[in-house]
Amino acid sequence: MKTLSNTELTTFCSQFALILRSGISSLEGLSIMQEDTPKGEGQELLSGMIRTMEETGSLYEALTASEVFPPYLCSMVEIGEQSGRLDDVMASLSEHYRREDEMAKNIKSAVSYPLVMLGMMIVVIFVLIVKVLPVFNEVFQQLGTGLGGISGTILSLGKTVSRYALVFVLVAAVIAGLFLYFAFTIKGRRQIRVFARSFLPTRKLMEKIACSRFASGMYLSLSSGLDTDQSLEMVSRLVDHPVIQEKIRNIQALILEGTSFADAVSQTNMFSGIYARMVSIGYKTGAMDDVMKQISVQYDEEIDSRMSDLVAKLEPTLVAILSIIVGLILLSVMLPLMGIMSNIG
Repeated sequence: MKTLSNTELTTFCSQFALILRSGISSLEGLSIMQEDTPKGEGQELLSGMIRTMEETGSLYEALTASEVFPPYLCSMVEIGEQSGRLDDVMASLSEHYRREDEMAKNIKSAVSYPLVMLGMMIVVIFVLIVKVLPVFNEVFQQLGTGLGGISGTILSLGKTVSRYALVFVLVAAVIAGLFLYFAFTIKGRRQIRVFARSFLPTRKLMEKIACSRFASGMYLSLSSGLDTDQSLEMVSRLVDHPVIQEKIRNIQALILEGTSFADAVSQTNMFSGIYARMVSIGYKTGAMDDVMKQISVQYDEEIDSRMSDLVAKLEPTLVAILSIIVGLILLSVMLPLMGIMSNIG
């Protein structure tokens, strides 16, 4: 089976937290979830987990053996079992993966709309070049002239496209295949993230997303009973942004030298401005987990706002580009035609 999606992880963790808080054991909880699950992969997965748990007595071992749960979740469950706070850990994991799912959906929505607009632009321009311009060319030929200049060049391009239509269809199929690869495969999405980190317009956005995950992971780890050092170690497995990973390593090194967590965060510029002051206050008051949760929520709001602004700017830009291209094509045809008609008149 493939790794569970964020939505599936959210559902599993929330149901399990509810079961544990009702006083039901982990093994009984898995049995209840199996009974309520329709026949198929889900029921087979739970059956395998029940068998493993009957042999080992550990939910962590059952999750790890299934190979469909992310390592971060498995590690947090192990900590929850050892600390006796598995119900709280499951509830926190449910909230964590719910927010991860919302962020992924927002990013996908922000990317999908411009791609649809771009596709519509290509289709409109393709129809104008291949279908509309040849009609005008026939009209000009009947009037004893032909299309020249820009319109003639575009017409030649349209003839080329028509002549090698099969090649263009194959190219379009390859592009569609690449889109599906980058959109729906783990390796493809990883490569897109790598590109987005180095692409100037999205570089800051990707850093904000990584900072949000760092804050969310710290909240989850701290609220599960881990100390700061253990939480940093856990979060380093969650964050995959190289710049933020380097900052985490620097924070760990500074703490080993005797620097407080708040000062280490400030010195490495993990957070800036008000967020750094919030960490300092949280450290002094002993409410670091709550502060990290607030920072993560505020980062998520900033990310949503940034993506909304990006889409709001892209929409009129794409419409303007389409209007200019279509306008130029039509003007390059209509102006000579008007000149011929006026001469005839």
